[in-house]
Amino acid sequence: MKDLAYQEARSIGSFGTAIRILVGLLLLLIGIGFAASGSSLWWQLALGLVGFPAALTLVQFARLAVTKTRLHETGSTATWINCAALVVLLLAWPTRNATLIFLGASMLLAALRGYGGCETLAVSNWLLHRDDQVGCLLLSPIDWWRQRAAAIRGDQARAPEESTTTKEVTDGGT
Repeated sequence: MKDLAYQEARSIGSFGTAIRILVGLLLLLIGIGFAASGSSLWWQLALGLVGFPAALTLVQFARLAVTKTRLHETGSTATWINCAALVVLLLAWPTRNATLIFLGASMLLAALRGYGGCETLAVSNWLLHRDDQVGCLLLSPIDWWRQRAAAIRGDQARAPEESTTTKEVTDGGT
């Protein structure tokens, strides 16, 4: 029963898990590979595996001091802000490889936990026992498409957020 309860708590299916594993491994290999080609491997690993997750966890923790409500900023503005921050971190030489390492490791954790949100919050959500969400350009469309397909099939276990109104429109009101 414990495994069944864990499976029900997952917000992504096997496809989302597989994508996160593949992309996570690819990002980790690229980040570590490029960092290893120079003299910065250790501090890039430290920044990517400890520094970035610690910073995001502290930001989430500080937010919790102000409000306990769930963060759910997944609209286009939040997604573009998240993407802009990612571009800045990837363009800056000192953080490029660490960012790839961080994103790769976060995606692997998201796959392991079945976390369907943006990988930038995977570690901090896990540590703080939260399910806060921010916009994510890479995997949000895939997750949305899979939820939509599950809702059309009527698989409510795969589409927990599906509303009656949306289902009526999808099913033609029947």
